[in-house]
Amino acid sequence: MEWRPGYWEWAPPPELGGSVACLWARVVASGEAGGRDTPVLPDACCDLIWQSGLGVFVAGPDTGPWSSALPAGTALAGVRLSPGAGGPALGLPLSELLDRRVGVSDLGTGFGARLARRLVPALTPPQALRMLVSEVGEQVSESPADPLVAEAARLLGRPRADVGEVAARLGVGERQLLRRCRAAAGYGPAALRRVLRFRRFVSHVDMGEDAPGGPDLARLAADTGYADQAHLTHECVRLAGLPPAALAAQRRPAA
Repeated sequence: MEWRPGYWEWAPPPELGGSVACLWARVVASGEAGGRDTPVLPDACCDLIWQSGLGVFVAGPDTGPWSSALPAGTALAGVRLSPGAGGPALGLPLSELLDRRVGVSDLGTGFGARLARRLVPALTPPQALRMLVSEVGEQVSESPADPLVAEAARLLGRPRADVGEVAARLGVGERQLLRRCRAAAGYGPAALRRVLRFRRFVSHVDMGEDAPGGPDLARLAADTGYADQAHLTHECVRLAGLPPAALAAQRRPAA
């Protein structure tokens, strides 16, 4: 594999599909760090990331934008853990990593220590990605995603989902659902629903569903589960730091 500047995603191996959302890689182009920087937005996932010259760290679930600016030539290899998989795989309540980037050696777990020992900074990016996939595969086979939280995330990802109705459908009380979601996904169910709804909007934007003069925000708000355009604007500013039109312009491919 030739690692060229850019960003790529791959589907995980079938045996990891229940816990891993995707594999990914990024190489920072020369001039990118000092130019256009597209922030990482909340996506209800957490990532295990190997960075050239640094080693492995965890990017916990976010509640707002995170700057992705890095020096030119930096290579990253990542495994993105699905909602409900992060806490069990890492061996600690994922709420402890909310909005944090933490070196795996600082997690205080056996899995973290093993990753730090094996995925050293001097690896090549392809070696790092292969080893990261292997290590995560071994870990999630022993500590898979919390099935209740994974199903809750699926249900909460639907437009106009209701937390109380989801808890009832899963046969648990809202307090138990809150506790399980915080431990396995980092967020409570209401926050998880908010982030998943926002990701639906971002997905529509990234698919290029724009009117000639820009995105039809009123239509997108209705299609993605917001009460109205004002609700979309409030949530977009809260989660991305930008109003919807500005976010759509920022994510539009450079000409």
